[in-house]
Amino acid sequence: MSPTSDLLAHALAQTSFHPRLSQQRRLYEAAKDAIHQQQLGAGSKLPSSRDLARDLGIARNTVIAAFEQLAAEGYVTSAQGSGTYVADLQAHSASMRGTGVQPKGRTSARAAPRAALLSKRGQELTSYAAGPQFEIQPFAAGDPDFSTFPFKLWQRLQNRVWREARNDLLDYGQSGGHLPLRQAITEYLRISRSVKVEVEQVMITGGTQQSLDLCAQLLADAGDTAWVENPCYWGARRVFQARELKLRPITVDGDGMALNASDLATKPRLIYVTPSHQYPTGAVMSLARRRELLDVALRKDAWILEDDYDSEFRYTGRPLAALQGLDNDDRVLYMGTFSKVLYPGIKVGYLVVPPALIPAFRSALYDLQRPGQLTVQATLTDFITLGHFTAHVRKIRQTYGARRELLRRLLAQRLPQGVTISKEESGLHLVIELPDQVDDVALAQRAAAEEISVKALSTYYMKPPVRRGLLVGYAYCTPEQITDYGRQLGTIIAAEVQA
Repeated sequence: MSPTSDLLAHALAQTSFHPRLSQQRRLYEAAKDAIHQQQLGAGSKLPSSRDLARDLGIARNTVIAAFEQLAAEGYVTSAQGSGTYVADLQAHSASMRGTGVQPKGRTSARAAPRAALLSKRGQELTSYAAGPQFEIQPFAAGDPDFSTFPFKLWQRLQNRVWREARNDLLDYGQSGGHLPLRQAITEYLRISRSVKVEVEQVMITGGTQQSLDLCAQLLADAGDTAWVENPCYWGARRVFQARELKLRPITVDGDGMALNASDLATKPRLIYVTPSHQYPTGAVMSLARRRELLDVALRKDAWILEDDYDSEFRYTGRPLAALQGLDNDDRVLYMGTFSKVLYPGIKVGYLVVPPALIPAFRSALYDLQRPGQLTVQATLTDFITLGHFTAHVRKIRQTYGARRELLRRLLAQRLPQGVTISKEESGLHLVIELPDQVDDVALAQRAAAEEISVKALSTYYMKPPVRRGLLVGYAYCTPEQITDYGRQLGTIIAAEVQA
């Protein structure tokens, strides 16, 4: 056996290969590693395929295939009648460095790892890792109880869609989404939200984040100003920052977004609002403020982005009418989602655009985001049109309403003077307002140490005045959990406030 055959035989015996890796691939990897480690030096002649196959006890075709792969990647060179030789990788690297081209087959196995270099925008966007902070735990704000989702019913409807074997449901979808779903959403919004809408105006998106991103791309340029609520939904802020918009935080009070003279002196391109249930404070925008905002948008040629994220969860009286229903000048783009009322991972939302924007948004939705999941959209259509959606909403509204009252009663019994609980009869969370001297961030961290996931209200603000408080979700909690964790949270808050 030649020294080279002995070297490769030893490598094949010692190296830990995946059990399903082919013999040809194992030989290739062993030879490549030996070349990189300079165990096989430049110019070294390899045994003939016949001799190496005999020495290693493998098929000659396996050796030939491995040699061909090494040659294709520049590790070896072959000459007819002369044999196969190890290539001079160092000389090749030196010649390639002058051109700025990465040498073929070269790896960075021996180089020191280089830190990932992000753009300034990338650094800013990743500085706030939302995922771990919004992990579902007891009292996580904004999370629905998707364990109540009717799995078997949904599976039955989905199976029926698949049995139809419709080729059109396997495409991306070029017309803004599955037409029957858009029709069902149109009817639903007209009746339940007083939205002025025709089916052509409805676009099916991947949720609110995608709707906001589409609006930011099509309606604003980098450097344009976007008015946002202060405090503001963190997801909207991230989208606008990613599109390099200048954010101007507008104070929110008990009547919603409150514009002052300095605000009115600026010219926004986009105005982001949650008028029916402001996130996170829960304030409802008054009729006077709504009319004022519509007037300002018209005068300043701005677009209003109305995020109606949880309109289904109003526990007393009818759901509030949408701001879009008051718009006579086509300045409002209205968006909603099924993630709160069904389950987060469904990733189906809708965007209602003014008639003049239909062609542009339909084209961009297809070109930029390549929508799909038409089978899911078809299943959702049946879920709505057969009455299951209405029944599901009615059921979970009753469930969440009862949990809300239980949590409110438990906390009211334990919270000290100076601490108040929000009274809004809607949404998926309560706001516990704290005295100004209480550090709500530290308080949230103390709760997290006890596996209670509450959010500090102050972290949602972009500028003063900052209110102190905690966002306490109740949807994703059983009554037993609310009782246990509610008492525990009340004790934690009381101890901190009275300290």
